[in-house]
Amino acid sequence: MPRLARIWLYPVKSLPGVAVSEARLTGRGGLAHDREYVLRDRRGIINGKRDARIHQLDARCAVDGDEVLVTLGQGADAETFSLRAAGAASQRAKLEARLAQYFGEPVRIERDSDGGFPDDPEAPGPTIVSEASLAEVARWYPDLSLGDMRRRFRANLELDNCPPFWEDRLFGNPGEPVRLRVGDVHLLGTNPCQRCVVPTRDPSSGSELSGFQRIFVARRRATLPAWANRAQFDFCYRFATNTRAADREIGGKIIRVGDAVDIH
Repeated sequence: MPRLARIWLYPVKSLPGVAVSEARLTGRGGLAHDREYVLRDRRGIINGKRDARIHQLDARCAVDGDEVLVTLGQGADAETFSLRAAGAASQRAKLEARLAQYFGEPVRIERDSDGGFPDDPEAPGPTIVSEASLAEVARWYPDLSLGDMRRRFRANLELDNCPPFWEDRLFGNPGEPVRLRVGDVHLLGTNPCQRCVVPTRDPSSGSELSGFQRIFVARRRATLPAWANRAQFDFCYRFATNTRAADREIGGKIIRVGDAVDIH
């Protein structure tokens, strides 16, 4: 039976993620603290799709209980900002000033505590992928590793004890979700996640790997497993499975590393 091997949260959308041992579900079915914050400028949300400079921002995120921390810089130049603690408003203002200096225009930090800012508002639950899938895709690119693929595709739940692309079992025809269980939490798998330009870029430099999407589409089509619903692959630049809450009672439930994952 597949097992939940890793949980990744991305507290600030488009900034690096943090691995945690357990996560609480929100009422909308997302993971608490995942994409809880976004950066905005006058044109809207700053993300990797729109501004490759965000890859070069020397930033790290951490979660400590209900606290979200963002650190900019390294060594003696590192500065950590709290987004939730007492006095966080002044720290947030300082962080906004640092970000404005980096991007060359005013930046505002915005929060949504009830589900965050998911890429797919119709399926705001955690994205699911297997470690075997990430490793298989890494083999398609001689200079990239399993860790590189984790950082490029930014999935929330990583499974082990299953074959590559097992997560393609977690959706049916369009509009026909598959019910799955992670521990005692029930989710609905809806569709394979349509990817954007972000996975084609180096997560640290923002430089694009020539031919990344072309290679991915060709290899994905060639290795699509028999259990994958081909009606969901109009275009084969899809990877990991999107989910949403299976019921309204999901809020407050906990998933943990080591939980069994099965189709229910």
